[in-house]
Amino acid sequence: MIRVSVLYPRQAGARFDWDYYLNVHVPLVGARFGAAARATAIEQGLGGGAPGSPAEFVALAHFTFDSVPAFQAAFGPHAAEIMGDLPKFTSIQPVIQISEIKVGS
Repeated sequence: MIRVSVLYPRQAGARFDWDYYLNVHVPLVGARFGAAARATAIEQGLGGGAPGSPAEFVALAHFTFDSVPAFQAAFGPHAAEIMGDLPKFTSIQPVIQISEIKVGS
């Protein structure tokens, strides 16, 4: 199993529209990934490690797939549409990481 994480780093003056993200973008991605995405988790950063410090990331999205090829097959045909929707809710360039799940699901 692999996890694809899409991380939106906190940036001074950056825009992030949670309403659009949760009500339009996330459902769009979910529909395009279909059953290939075994699990989805969306997180909102609340704070950093030190008391009162800001979170490093505004938002984190995690998608679980059986394999890298399964992710590529689900994302590839819709990449332009998914990536083209980003400017509608954020000015942040996301950081994307693909990880192998070693413990957990």
